[in-house]
Amino acid sequence: MTTGQTTTRIMLISPAMSTALREARFPAPAGDDDLDVTDDLDVTGLRQAEAVRESFPRAAALYVSPTRRCRRTAHVLGLTAGPLDGTAADGLAPCAVGRWQGRTLDEVASAEPQAVAAWLADPAAAPHGGESLLDFHVRVAQWLEAGAATDHPGAEAGPDAENGNGTDRADKAAGMDGAGGTGRRVIVVAEPDVVRAATVHAVGAPPSAFWRIDVRPLSVTELSGRNGRWNLLSGRPLLHA
Repeated sequence: MTTGQTTTRIMLISPAMSTALREARFPAPAGDDDLDVTDDLDVTGLRQAEAVRESFPRAAALYVSPTRRCRRTAHVLGLTAGPLDGTAADGLAPCAVGRWQGRTLDEVASAEPQAVAAWLADPAAAPHGGESLLDFHVRVAQWLEAGAATDHPGAEAGPDAENGNGTDRADKAAGMDGAGGTGRRVIVVAEPDVVRAATVHAVGAPPSAFWRIDVRPLSVTELSGRNGRWNLLSGRPLLHA
């Protein structure tokens, strides 16, 4: 949440391409190495992430979703955060899809067509035995309004924190100093569904709008806000940041 006259600018970075993203596979349970292997970055994703390693401004806080592809993307980008506390880990985890975890959408749709139809049509439905999209939206919104306002041990991570560049100087001139000034910047490497849910909350859209938002791999969605009101700059390719 933003307080007083302080503006918070949040850079939501989606993970680079992985086999699981190409296959439209639901994220595997954390720590399940057999399923999690498909979530590692592929050759294209790794090359693209390495190409933009030096492009980040200084930030007051850094968060990374706990999935393998997000952790790996952050590492390759040179964004290293400390361990997430319980609130941040819960807020940035992908939607918990129960028994569908680690399976592709096509596999689930073939085996459980009625369950998938209910899940797509009703944000309150959780036919997989996990978390409904409605509950997921509430969880992400709570993190955005509360957790994102708390500085994290990963603050000032990234090459530009030490070296500085034109972007960093421009931010200071505009009052967007990552470590102080009249505004603060937060960088988040987050699952696509987390980015979509945060966008829905930021623009005040209904939960059904979640399905109308596409988040490309290694793209940036930026939210800036003050006093609980957010503005959206969406879908800028990180490759051209």
